[in-house]
Amino acid sequence: MFDTVVKSVNGLLWGEGQILIYILLFAGIWFSVRLKAIQIVKFKHMFSLLKGSSKCKKDDISSFQALCTGLCARVGTGNLAGVAVAISLGGSGAIFWMWVIAILGMATGFAESVLGQVYKVRDSSGEFRGGPAYYIQQGLGSRAFAIVFAACLFLGYGFTFSAMQTNTITDALNYAFQVPTFYSGLVITVLAGSIILGGFKAIARFAERVVPLMGILFVAAAVIITIMNLPQVPAMLKDVFLSAFGLQEAGAGAMGAAIKNGIQRGLYSNEAGAGSVPHAAASASPIPNHPVTQGYIQMLGVFFDTIVLCSCTAVVILLADVDISGEMEGIRLTQSAMTAHLAQGGVYFVAAAITLFAFTSVVANYAYAESNLHLFKLDNKVGRTIYTLLYLSMMLWGASASLKEVWDLADIALGLMTVVNVIAIILLTPTILSVNRDYNTQREKGIEPEFKVKDVKVQGKCESGIWD
Repeated sequence: MFDTVVKSVNGLLWGEGQILIYILLFAGIWFSVRLKAIQIVKFKHMFSLLKGSSKCKKDDISSFQALCTGLCARVGTGNLAGVAVAISLGGSGAIFWMWVIAILGMATGFAESVLGQVYKVRDSSGEFRGGPAYYIQQGLGSRAFAIVFAACLFLGYGFTFSAMQTNTITDALNYAFQVPTFYSGLVITVLAGSIILGGFKAIARFAERVVPLMGILFVAAAVIITIMNLPQVPAMLKDVFLSAFGLQEAGAGAMGAAIKNGIQRGLYSNEAGAGSVPHAAASASPIPNHPVTQGYIQMLGVFFDTIVLCSCTAVVILLADVDISGEMEGIRLTQSAMTAHLAQGGVYFVAAAITLFAFTSVVANYAYAESNLHLFKLDNKVGRTIYTLLYLSMMLWGASASLKEVWDLADIALGLMTVVNVIAIILLTPTILSVNRDYNTQREKGIEPEFKVKDVKVQGKCESGIWD
């Protein structure tokens, strides 16, 4: 019965109904047009903000830490296992559509991150909290709609995604070192528990140290493999573009399958529009003290996650002489491809990479859902304890669950979150445009942008007093 319901809803969202594909494409095009191709026109400015992104007020979270926390959640199984799933089911052409949804998604990610900052609040511990449930309740004045999103978030980031990340880690370790999945899952659960109990600030500090290092190592490995196989690169790129439009019969590459799997796995990887990253964006105390700053920083996160890291995984797989069956394959396909390039060391490298990538996601996922406890006045010792125990229990369950079972649950949770969030941010477009206009006006005058809500036309009301 449960499997039937999950299959039916996923069919509506991702299958024949393809609601999510149309919604994401619409949102990406909508914000790209309304923000005047901000992801391209302001590309250089986006990078320039990294220079001062580590600055923040004392005891607050910096823009760089918020970026790393966002990347913690983004950079995970979607980058290594998700790309493999996309290629195995959609052919090499799926990578092209993954790029398309990432470029469009950069504008969507900017929009939702700006809103996360505008409508953030301080909790009883003095930490910033925010996200879709907050901007839905304050900006749109609908607590019921906010509760719907929060429920979807808890289903996804609160429980399902942690199980899926653990599943991928334990499968990779089992394949590389024959470690029983239950025991490796138990160790991962204990380690994650020791970090998440420190709260959002501890998670941000952990992310700041781990994310840059693991990203650099993985990109370096992909660059080395590309150089080793340089003569095959033109043919690989040709195959990607031809397969994207159904012009090549090789592999599983019908155009429909390429689009569906590229967009689906692209969204799972970069999360633009899903409503997850605004939680990390809201946690920051950016300098300059303006919501748009964090919008640019998180937009950079979408670029780095999909255009850089997912492309690295795709290159590793597509340049390897491995058989792509057309059946769903996850992290083991990536390990097999890496082995083809680096012999047995490839299996170990991917096992180590996915362990780091997915583990950081587990930690950030906890923070996203936990930030919504404040919305329901459950951010007390009892509420946090119950949530933490449930979260860690789902991690342990995921260690031994089947690949399809875990991914199906992750897809349904992500899909429902995205539907609610995209509706909300489109309705809040006037606020996004107004705040962005305020930022640009101050920069044109040579002023370091500073946001004051009384100077900007904002929908609903900012109840926190932070921007007064």
